[in-house]
Amino acid sequence: MQTINISLPDQLKEFVDDQVGSGRFSSVSEYVRDLIRDDEKRKAQEKLEALLMEGIQSSGATEMRREDWDDIRREAVKQFETRKSRKTA
Repeated sequence: MQTINISLPDQLKEFVDDQVGSGRFSSVSEYVRDLIRDDEKRKAQEKLEALLMEGIQSSGATEMRREDWDDIRREAVKQFETRKSRKTA
């Protein structure tokens, strides 16, 4: 695991300490990792929405086949398992 040092103004440091002190996080590192994971999720959601909009705006809609639904389900399960394993790590 890599170490990163950051500098924060006193006000932000107090905020981070309050978040850890609330009991939701066991350390500052855990809090920062949670923020980064949330940012990853947000970016993935934005990408998905952009791809969906691209698909909606493209011409030539096709009918969904059983294989398409199976592929979607497999990908959803894969992403769920990946996120689940990150939370336990």
